[in-house]
Amino acid sequence: MQDTSQSPFFLIAGPCAIESEEIVMQIAEDVKSLTDKLGIPYIFKGSYRKANRSRLDSFTGIGDDKALRILEKVKTAFDLRVTSDVHQVSEISAAAQVLDVIQIPAFLCRQTDLLVAAAKTGKVVNIKKGQFLSPESMQFAADKVAQSGNPNILLTERGNTFGYSNLVVDFRAIPKMQATGYPVVMDCTHSLQEPNQLSGVTGGDPTMIQTIVNSAIAAGADGLFLEVHPDPSKALSDGANMLQIDNLESVLKRALAIHEATHRQL
Repeated sequence: MQDTSQSPFFLIAGPCAIESEEIVMQIAEDVKSLTDKLGIPYIFKGSYRKANRSRLDSFTGIGDDKALRILEKVKTAFDLRVTSDVHQVSEISAAAQVLDVIQIPAFLCRQTDLLVAAAKTGKVVNIKKGQFLSPESMQFAADKVAQSGNPNILLTERGNTFGYSNLVVDFRAIPKMQATGYPVVMDCTHSLQEPNQLSGVTGGDPTMIQTIVNSAIAAGADGLFLEVHPDPSKALSDGANMLQIDNLESVLKRALAIHEATHRQL
């Protein structure tokens, strides 16, 4: 990870999925311009494949190779680091040629072979906490990567399952996971999902994104994770919980103000 000691927090942001080169490049340009202006280190996120879908007819991607080439173009055009999730050991080799940060999905955070393979690339490994795990238990996921020779680890909080169709964020998870010694990211959009809907399409509550952002910064999160889109209603994946990109500036400015207020020397 680059040195963020002079920055209040870093941002991982982008569309849920790589839908098209046009949308991806526009999002990357807009967010890069904004984060440069605000002095926030930025990592572009876009999934080249969506493997964990509720229904067989759900959008899964435009093809791995095509999507990875678009991510590579983002890196070159905007001088950005990029991240995406990987789901199988067989994906790691091709993905690592492009990705700077390899993301382990929440449902797969206990998959030893996947964690070890990601670790062996030497890239930063961002492990998302399973909705079924306590924050303390993420020490073991981090250990699998560290003990495979890679200390470049991020841990991401994204809420816990509460009942069948809701997630709840316990902000004690941020300092508890920071006790591992690794930076902790708050996933401010996926934590607002409403899974297991009868329609087979995951719901969400984006009106609460600012609340989650505010709370995460006040709790001391090292980074924020936000999925953004020009028109979430037309997004091909997870549109119900994404942030409209036009609202990103106000969300980040408030986060900066909260960081300044909560980290001021008393």
